[in-house]
Amino acid sequence: MANISDPYTVPYRRLVAVAGDAPDEVELVEFYDCLGGAMWSRHHYRQSPLVREARCVGPTIRYLLSEGSVDLALEGSRFPAGIAGVERCGDELAVTYVGLGGGGVGAAGSRSRAGGLARAEADPCGGGKKAGATVWVPLRRRVLIGVDDTDTPEAGATWTLAHNVARAVESDDDVYLSHTIVQLYPVRFRTKNCVGIVVEFASRNPAALADRFQSLLKEYTLSDETGMAVYTGFDPYPLRPFGERVKRGEVDPDDVNRLRDPCLELRMTGRGAVGAVAAIPFYTDYEEALALWDGQT
Repeated sequence: MANISDPYTVPYRRLVAVAGDAPDEVELVEFYDCLGGAMWSRHHYRQSPLVREARCVGPTIRYLLSEGSVDLALEGSRFPAGIAGVERCGDELAVTYVGLGGGGVGAAGSRSRAGGLARAEADPCGGGKKAGATVWVPLRRRVLIGVDDTDTPEAGATWTLAHNVARAVESDDDVYLSHTIVQLYPVRFRTKNCVGIVVEFASRNPAALADRFQSLLKEYTLSDETGMAVYTGFDPYPLRPFGERVKRGEVDPDDVNRLRDPCLELRMTGRGAVGAVAAIPFYTDYEEALALWDGQT
């Protein structure tokens, strides 16, 4: 029978911090190992004044945070754990967790031993003790890469190629966060289903990441009309109106070139650039992304 080296701690697989330029553009992404523990944390942590939003995205819980420090009025069962501090420290984000009992184990033991940390300080935890930890997580930029039109009627699938390229280019500095299939308006020249893809990274070197992704996409695409677009910024909401237009009807390819957003870069400018850009603002918005907006349903 295998031994359990530490039966009362469940370290998080990884913590990732994504930040923009504005003061409240901070997102903490926790890659969890124990689903129940992560959902328990999401349920209670969102009571913290510094947590503006807490949502589950695949194997992660994402916390949209405000910077600051607060005293949490913890109470067993009702509010047993939370986030008490968020501070940018140069190129790192310092996050302070605190909890009671098992919540203290999650706050101190599980987070302080997570992957991806620069360093951590933690209290002794376990039993009924109140315990906390401060962890320093390297700050990264959000990079959203849109891809469309890589297949032909004979072979290929854009969603698989985008995922496999993302896996191939990910690294310690470039963490692959999400993959979203975006249903577009079924134009007459589609291969079959007419979808664009957006993959999301938390990156410390966005330009180099985009270069590697583009190189592999060029190597493996089967189409002469491939589009690739890169958005480096915290929130691509300025592109949402364009994305909605492409989901509702056919759009002139020249309209892509009329977009003026300093965060957006067109890397491959085939006809698929329309779908590549349109997919970007729907990242992790799976219900809206997958909805068919052709007016027939």
